[in-house]
Amino acid sequence: MTEGKIPASAIWALGATQIIGYGTLYYSYSILAPAVAAELAWSQKWVFAVLSVSLLASAVLAPFAGSLADRVGAGRLMVPGSLAAASALLLCALAPGRAGFALGVLAMELASCFVLYSTAFVAIVQLGGARRGITHLTLIAGFASTLFWPLTTLLHHHLGWREVLILFAALNAFVCLPIHWWLARLSSHAGKARERIVPVTPGLSGPAPGGRGSLLFVLVLAGFAIEGFMLSAVLVQMVPLLTLVGLGGASVLVASLFGPSQVASRLVNMLFGRGLSQTALALGATAALAGGLAVLLVVAPSVPGAMLFAVLFGFGSGLMSIVGGTLPLELFGRERYGSYVGWITAARQFSSAFAPFGLTLTIAGLGVFPALWLNVVVGLFGIAAFAAVALISRKSRRGEESGTVAVAPDAAGFTASPDYISGARLKTLN
Repeated sequence: MTEGKIPASAIWALGATQIIGYGTLYYSYSILAPAVAAELAWSQKWVFAVLSVSLLASAVLAPFAGSLADRVGAGRLMVPGSLAAASALLLCALAPGRAGFALGVLAMELASCFVLYSTAFVAIVQLGGARRGITHLTLIAGFASTLFWPLTTLLHHHLGWREVLILFAALNAFVCLPIHWWLARLSSHAGKARERIVPVTPGLSGPAPGGRGSLLFVLVLAGFAIEGFMLSAVLVQMVPLLTLVGLGGASVLVASLFGPSQVASRLVNMLFGRGLSQTALALGATAALAGGLAVLLVVAPSVPGAMLFAVLFGFGSGLMSIVGGTLPLELFGRERYGSYVGWITAARQFSSAFAPFGLTLTIAGLGVFPALWLNVVVGLFGIAAFAAVALISRKSRRGEESGTVAVAPDAAGFTASPDYISGARLKTLN
């Protein structure tokens, strides 16, 4: 099944489950946290600390979830994942005290490994899709915060936080679960299709124990971990940070540009980025994150300059959510794709869990401007990591092409190595 044969209904349906998944398991948390803290007589800092620990636990589980998606099929995995997400939300809603609530949040984040982007990307690839399908999915799912922040706020005006979580559990059980069941059946009935493996390093079917393949994989993990740290450190406390650099009441207005910029970046990439290498896209996205933050520090407290920061930061974030699924496909191909995405997810979540606390400590010790400049320097290391990935992949591709005929890109925009088009290396995909 080529990418063009994936039903549009499958992408839209999967996008709907991503909106609900991210909205109920992640974005609603910050809206409901004050009420949770008040009822349980708990500091908000501890409520968010529970989330950080749970994110760390999900980072540990992510590689296993990716490997499991490779073995049993992502669609099949998302069915029990939806049940687990609904059960976890109910556990939080019915928790009598702090321990029960913390256990529920832990269950929520563990369940997210089986229903959010990392598994959804694998589902698209197993249906025969690649970059276009992933881009379309991230474009749809980019509205999760836009929809669920105001929706959660509106519901919470009329209902308690427990009732809101019960409603969200119902969404996962009665909307996401049937959709995932249908996607699992669609995948199983798709039949076997020819798969072009698209690795940059020929013969690489998993993280190699040594050599260039191993170095490439480590650099990819490093790049995504650094990007996750830089993005999470700023995003979680963007409005307070903008206030600290002197924007005052304009902070909320500037921060509001971040979400639309994310969606815009995915739309621009969908329309104009078809022939662009995903290594170049990752490099540009990381540069946008670091460059946007540098712009803010140079021009603050200028509101127009801060708006440019929000747009650049949003563009970088939006593009990174795409390359998290497309870069491993371009570099390593479809074989063990779920495992690669799982490890990338783990790297990003692990660094993201520490980032807000780390930035807070740095601000307390050095002040806001030195702390944010330090974050820019961290971003430069991310740029260096992806630049090295681009260099290695370019050298490897030149080595493959020397002495062979050129091969045109496939429908997904990727170029298969001539070696992989030989009959011995053509694969089939269930």
